[in-house]
Amino acid sequence: MLAKLLRELKQGGHRCLIFTQMSKMLDILEVFLSHQKYPYFRLDGSTQIQQRQVLMDRFNADPRVFAFILSTRSGGIGMNLTGADTVIFYDSDWNPTMDAQAQDRCHRIGQTRNVVIYRLISSHTIEENILKKATHKRRLGEMALDEGDFNSKFVEKNNVRELFEGEEALKGIIDNCEVSLNVKDMEKV
Repeated sequence: MLAKLLRELKQGGHRCLIFTQMSKMLDILEVFLSHQKYPYFRLDGSTQIQQRQVLMDRFNADPRVFAFILSTRSGGIGMNLTGADTVIFYDSDWNPTMDAQAQDRCHRIGQTRNVVIYRLISSHTIEENILKKATHKRRLGEMALDEGDFNSKFVEKNNVRELFEGEEALKGIIDNCEVSLNVKDMEKV
């Protein structure tokens, strides 16, 4: 799915930001983009502050750089990336405001094109569960702000508890995953 989407975006002259939660996924995306010969930059928690500004400036100035892969927490706040007109969430954050902040990286002053947001979700996966919980959290926040629209049926005891379960369990699962990917694996994509 991602391969087809990126191919269409590249052919259409678009540039994209690809956000993910995990550095292991950034590693996989980096191998994939290199194999496809897409020029890209990468930003994660290990990127020095001075280097972040350099990458941001170069991405915005150089239309030959097709993609910028970023961890949502490191690249989702305080950056102006109007060189892109497409945001792809490879996976979602448990906190919907983090994803909202990330997509706003190219919705900034100076953006001259319409911005399109894609969220990649597979059925019956952890991602589907994360998106469902994030949607519930966002709706809870909206209800808290819109006092008159509070719906008690939405906020049942089990719903609230479920919203805040699973993050630690998921972290344990992710930490125990081993990623080994090479060019032969990418050729199968």
